[in-house]
Amino acid sequence: MNPIEYIGPVPTKKRKKPVMGGWIILTLAGLFVTYFAWPAFADYIKKEQDSPTPDKLSVTLNELRSTSQYGDKLAAAALERTLADVVYDGSVYNNIGYPGGDIPSDRGISTDLVVRAYRSLNTDLQKLVHEDMRENFHLYPQLWNLRKTDTNIDHRRVQNIQRFFERHAAILENSRVTEDYSHGDIVVWRLPSGRPHIGIVVPGPGSHSAEKWVVHNHSSSPNGPEWNNELLNYTIIGHFRFQKSTIDTSE
Repeated sequence: MNPIEYIGPVPTKKRKKPVMGGWIILTLAGLFVTYFAWPAFADYIKKEQDSPTPDKLSVTLNELRSTSQYGDKLAAAALERTLADVVYDGSVYNNIGYPGGDIPSDRGISTDLVVRAYRSLNTDLQKLVHEDMRENFHLYPQLWNLRKTDTNIDHRRVQNIQRFFERHAAILENSRVTEDYSHGDIVVWRLPSGRPHIGIVVPGPGSHSAEKWVVHNHSSSPNGPEWNNELLNYTIIGHFRFQKSTIDTSE
């Protein structure tokens, strides 16, 4: 049998690719990630895990109460409301006393949180809103076909409290920059549904303490007043700073 002649390149053995170069590249990449990216990633993980807890709430309350600033004291009063067992319930009209009247303590809406926080600092928004509406009824929103004030409900409507603050509080910019907000500031939002909503600015927990969070009682929350990072989650339509010295609260 005659051999078949092979026509083509001369066969050569495959060379093994150097392994050392690949390991050096991987090592350098790992060092780069560790040096530059890991601190930022670790900080992100820490902040994500640093959610509100009873211990962090206690620390934050102690820090706020240790100052003489009214805004800090109002922020502390708002944070205390997160300890209350409250169910969001805006469906029931309640006959309540005046002044100092309140609906059942286990019920509430966003305005009730604000009213209760101020009351803990001896400022009764029920009384203040009623007195201002009584003298200036035509300046308040005419949305409910009423001809006179109603001490049972007027102060529990966001639009009325917003108008009261527009008349008697410091009106601040509706900023999208959190640094423009201070502890105890009042914020009014327009929710995606179009409904108004109100809350109080507070510091965040733990490593978030330099951030501006809010306490508010949202209809989507089954747990009542919440402490969360939602200051810029909705359209801001009002930003106010109302302190005790702003208006005479004497009888």
